[in-house]
Amino acid sequence: MGEVLRHAVVRRVSSRPVVAVLAVTGIVAGVLVGTSGLETVSGCGTASDYYPSQTAEDWVTYADHVVVASPVREAETGRSDYTKGSVRYDDDRTVTFRTDHLLWSSRHPAHRMGDSFAMVAPGWRVYRSGTRVKRTATDAPRLELGHTYLLALRWTDGRWTVLGEGASVPFDDHTGDQGEWCGRVLSKEDVSRGERFSRKDDHSLERALLGQNEAAVTRELARAERKAG
Repeated sequence: MGEVLRHAVVRRVSSRPVVAVLAVTGIVAGVLVGTSGLETVSGCGTASDYYPSQTAEDWVTYADHVVVASPVREAETGRSDYTKGSVRYDDDRTVTFRTDHLLWSSRHPAHRMGDSFAMVAPGWRVYRSGTRVKRTATDAPRLELGHTYLLALRWTDGRWTVLGEGASVPFDDHTGDQGEWCGRVLSKEDVSRGERFSRKDDHSLERALLGQNEAAVTRELARAERKAG
C-alpha cells in the first residue's frame, strides 16, 4: 500500500504546479487516505471533470461563458447528518458571485450571464467534538469570500457549474494562479516554484496564465476560437 500511495502522489504532483507546491510544503500528505482525506483540505480531493477543462480549446468548446467573478455571500446548504461515527454532518455552500468581467461567451450560450450568479461549492465537515473542517471536492479552489476567480462556466441541469478542476483558476488582483486554492492562499511565486515539479508537457490554460491578467485570457480564448474555425 505504501508503494501504491507513493506512486499515486508522484503522479498527481507531476501533473499540476499547484499540487506540486502544496506537496513540497507538506499539505498533500493526506491524499488518498480514506474518504475523509478525499473530502477535506488536507487531501484536497481527486481531480474530476464533468467536461474537458484543461485547455483554451476545451473552454471555447464546452463553456457558455468565461468570467472573472468574486463571491459576495454564501449560505450553508445540502446538509447530510450522520447518526454514527465521529462526523456529525457534512454540508455544501451556495455561493453567490458578482460578475466582475465577462471575458468570453459562446455564440449560442445555453443561458444568459447576469451581473450575479450562484453556484454550489464545497462546505464543511462538522465533527461531534465541534471541530469544523473545510471540505474540498477536487484539486481546485473552494470559492471563498474575499477572493477572485477566473471561471469557465456551463449551464447544466438548470444551474451554473464550472467545466471541471481546470476551469476554476485563482485570480486575486486579476493575476492568474494567485489567491485561494484548495482552502489555502497561494501567491503566483508559490505556484511558480511548483512548476519545477510539474510535467514538462503540461499545456493547460491554467499554466499558461500563471502571473497573467485578463488580456492574456482573452488572447488565449480568441486564438483557440480561430484554431477551431
